[in-house]
Amino acid sequence: MSKFYVTTAIDYVNAAPHIGHALEKIQADAIARHRRLKGDEVYFLTGTDEHGAKIARAAEVAGKEPLEFTNENAAHFQNLKTILNLSWDDFIRTSDRKRHWSGAQKLWLKLEEAGDLYKKKYRGLYCVGHEAFVTEKDLVNGKCKDHQKEPEIIEEENYFFRLSKYAKEIESKIKNNELRIIPESRKNEILSFISQGLEDVSFSRPRKDLSWGIPVPNDSEHTMYVWADALANYITAIGYADEDSRFLHWWPVDLHVIGKDILRFHAAIWPGMLLSAKLPLPKEIFVHGFITVENEKMSKTVGNIISPVELIKKYGTDPVRYYLLREIPTADDGDFSYRKFEQRYNGELANGLGNLVARSAALGEKISPIEFDFKKDIETAIKKESERVFAGYEKAIEEIRLNEALGLIWELISFSDRYINNKKPWELKGDALKQIVVNACYLIGAVTNLLEPFLPETAGKIREQISFSDSKIEIKKSAALFPRFEKQL
Repeated sequence: MSKFYVTTAIDYVNAAPHIGHALEKIQADAIARHRRLKGDEVYFLTGTDEHGAKIARAAEVAGKEPLEFTNENAAHFQNLKTILNLSWDDFIRTSDRKRHWSGAQKLWLKLEEAGDLYKKKYRGLYCVGHEAFVTEKDLVNGKCKDHQKEPEIIEEENYFFRLSKYAKEIESKIKNNELRIIPESRKNEILSFISQGLEDVSFSRPRKDLSWGIPVPNDSEHTMYVWADALANYITAIGYADEDSRFLHWWPVDLHVIGKDILRFHAAIWPGMLLSAKLPLPKEIFVHGFITVENEKMSKTVGNIISPVELIKKYGTDPVRYYLLREIPTADDGDFSYRKFEQRYNGELANGLGNLVARSAALGEKISPIEFDFKKDIETAIKKESERVFAGYEKAIEEIRLNEALGLIWELISFSDRYINNKKPWELKGDALKQIVVNACYLIGAVTNLLEPFLPETAGKIREQISFSDSKIEIKKSAALFPRFEKQL
């Protein structure tokens, strides 16, 4: 059994979750479920990022204390586990003093011990949306291109981290894939960024200006900068504070799943922190894109933010999981629209998978249970097609091309439909009918096994209708997996 530690980025709790948050969680969940099915020992971590100026200001606007505000909003993210049928093993909150604060402060002291923290006065442009200092070259017409707001000019004395000290080593480890960045385009992006030179980064804010956060060890006048605090979650959640057997077992992380907007933090600052603390680097960082809505960026101003909760109320959990994993290119930007959602739902779930299972169950229920011999009864062409799809599917998941893995499953579904149409089992009886039903059910069994990491609830429902033992198939027709939506939006 191999260990596999996978994380998502921790979500900022200044607002409720949207489908972009759901996408990242579902991607990591599919990977974690696939690893468990392969027999790996999996630890899947997610959580919430709860400190910083943006949270303090949002709480003030809401008329609440920061902890009350974050408790309420963190609950919305924790509820995604049930709503999206996620299989995470742990949920870390950065406001957790017992578990997170102690580990984050320990990491700070390690950086200090290495001589990599120093104080200096600084004047710069601060983007509250990013919780980061930015430069003029990061702006478009004087505004942050992501948040469309002018940064604040801040002049203060902060602690700085000597990131520049580790630039060459980080660059080398990314180039030789010791720290693997997926996809290649993001690897090239971060290498280009590093080649311009990594500057030391601010790692604290004066506590008089920002009291909502973790105090700097041995300096009560400063608060740990939100990224110095947040990035530590990946180790604090697994026991870094005590460096116990659990931490030693799980670290280094096998896979970080993050969005493209935080690549620099995870592929430059985080490795620098780990090198300073003399800890192993992550093995892989997978970077996904953003979701637009009808080709527009999601924003409160436009009023086009899509809630996963509302989507699931209308369509169900697995259809939402399917759309986000199939329609959105795994490593690139993708678009959401209700029209495309219902086209995928009707065309691929209702008419594709749902219809295949329904027609096979209807044919097989009459002659169930069926005794069969795998070596004798399963046709060679069916074995070959299943093996071809399985090989491509495994490769696609290994390379984190989840949309392509799902595409291969639907190739097998289409193959199964053609098989049934060509054999016309509704015209057959006796052993001839049994032979076709056995092969159709074998194909559905293969589809179900491949589908399980992506649509676990649906896989369970299929097995309730078509179940296998060593030499027997039991078939029982049930309600439609995906009732059609007749009215298109």
